[in-house]
Amino acid sequence: MLRYTLMRLGVFAGCLVVVSGLVYSGLAPRGLGDSNGLWIILLALLISAPISFVVLRKERDRASEQIVGKVERVKANLEANRSQEDAADDTVRTQGQTQTS
Repeated sequence: MLRYTLMRLGVFAGCLVVVSGLVYSGLAPRGLGDSNGLWIILLALLISAPISFVVLRKERDRASEQIVGKVERVKANLEANRSQEDAADDTVRTQGQTQTS
């Protein structure tokens, strides 16, 4: 997951450098008034999103598999804990019924 995040940040940083160069050279429009920095960041985000979607597909799938595996393990642990609690509760109830009888 960390690897995917770092790769995604790398794609964004590359787009940020390219967009900054294009804006300051006059090939891309400058923002309105003092919004030039925000304009460059938003434009870089807009360009980097589809690039990341296509280029980092395999890495995103790998990260997704890791997350699914972790979620499955947590679910299995929760179910195991729940069944242990149910068994302990049943034991206490049966002991309480035999003592009151």
